Amino acid sequence: MSELSPVIRLDDADNVVVARVEIPRGTWIEAIGAETLHDVPLGHKVAASAIRKGDPVKKYDTLIGFAGEDLEPGSWMHSHNVLMEDFQKDYRFGLDYRAVELLPPQERATFMGIRRADGRIATRNYIGVFITVNCSATVARRIANYFDEERLEDWPNVDGVVPFVHEQGCGMEMTGEPMDLLRRTLSGYIRHPNLAGAVVVSLGCERNNLQQFFTEQGLAAGKMLKTVTMQGVGGTAAAIEAGRAAVREMLAEANEVKREPCSAEHIMIGLQCGGSDGFSGLSANPSLGKAVDLLVRHGGTAILSETPELYGVEHTLTARARSPEIGRKFLERIDWWLEYNRGRDTQINGRVSPGNNAGGLANIIEKALGGSKKGG
Repeated sequence: MSELSPVIRLDDADNVVVARVEIPRGTWIEAIGAETLHDVPLGHKVAASAIRKGDPVKKYDTLIGFAGEDLEPGSWMHSHNVLMEDFQKDYRFGLDYRAVELLPPQERATFMGIRRADGRIATRNYIGVFITVNCSATVARRIANYFDEERLEDWPNVDGVVPFVHEQGCGMEMTGEPMDLLRRTLSGYIRHPNLAGAVVVSLGCERNNLQQFFTEQGLAAGKMLKTVTMQGVGGTAAAIEAGRAAVREMLAEANEVKREPCSAEHIMIGLQCGGSDGFSGLSANPSLGKAVDLLVRHGGTAILSETPELYGVEHTLTARARSPEIGRKFLERIDWWLEYNRGRDTQINGRVSPGNNAGGLANIIEKALGGSKKGG
C-alpha cells in the first residue's frame, strides 16, 4: 500500500495544495515534486508550482488572492503572502444553473412532525421565554430553567421551556434599523412553529417598549402569548414567579399536540459557519452540501443564512442562479452589506477571525469558498 500523501490537491487547476498534516521543512512532497521550504501547519497551503508576484492564487479552481512575492514550489502560503485585492468578476448569470429533479410527492421522505393550526409544520414543541431588554435576561433564564425534565413529566409532549435572551433593547434609538431588526427577530422567533407558546418579560422602562413592540409587529397577548413586566409586578422575584405561573397556564394546551407523518418538503434548514478552518471546505461543508441536495430533492429548503460570508465568491453563485434576476438580487444584498458596513467598526471584506486564520484560512474569500459548499 502506498504511503498517504501529506497534502490534498482539490483541483488539477490549483497552484496550491492543502497540508493534510503538519509538514516539517524539508519534507519531499511527491504530489508537487518539491520539498517544503518552511514548516507548514496542518490545514495551511503549500505552493504546488512557481508563482510570480501578483499572479492569481487558485484553490478549488477559484481565485482566493494574489501572490505577494515570488514563490517557489514548496513555499508555505498564508495571509502573509496571499494578498486580497479587488478583481474583475464574471458573474455568468444562470449559465451553470441545473434544475433539481424533485421526487414525486408520494416518494418523498417523511418525519414525525407537528401540524399547527395555521398549517405550518413543527419539529419541536417548546414554550419560549423572551425578553425585550437585556435587563430581564436573568428573570427569563430563571423562569425557563425551573421547568426541568422532572417538572415537565406530566406534559410529555412538551419538549422543554427555553429562554431566548439577547444583549440589546436599551441604550439605543427607539426607531431606526437596529430597533427594527431586534423587533423583527424577536417576533420571528415568537411566531416560529416550533413554539407552542411564549412569555415575554420586560423591565418596564426600556427603549424597546413592550407595547410598541407588540403593536409594531402585530402581536397580541392571549392564552398562548403572555407578558410579564418586572417593574409592574414588583421586582425580580415577583417577575420570576409570575413568569413561571404564565408557563404553567400554557402547559396543558401545549401538551395536546400529536405528532404525525409529515413530508420532508416542510423542512427548512439554515446553514451557518462556526469555527471554520482549512478543512471545513474539504470535509464538513461539502458533507452538508450533499445532505442539502438530498433534502431539496425531497422538496425541502436550505438557506445560506450568512450573506456577508459569501463576499468574494458571488460570481460562483450567480452562475448557479435560476435566473439573472435572482442573481442580481443576490448582488444587491452583497452591495447592501458593503454599504451598511461603510464607516462602521465592522467589515466584510477584510481578515478572517484569529481562529480561522490559525486554522489555515488566509482571507474572507477562501473562507467564503469553503462556506458556500454547504449549499450543495
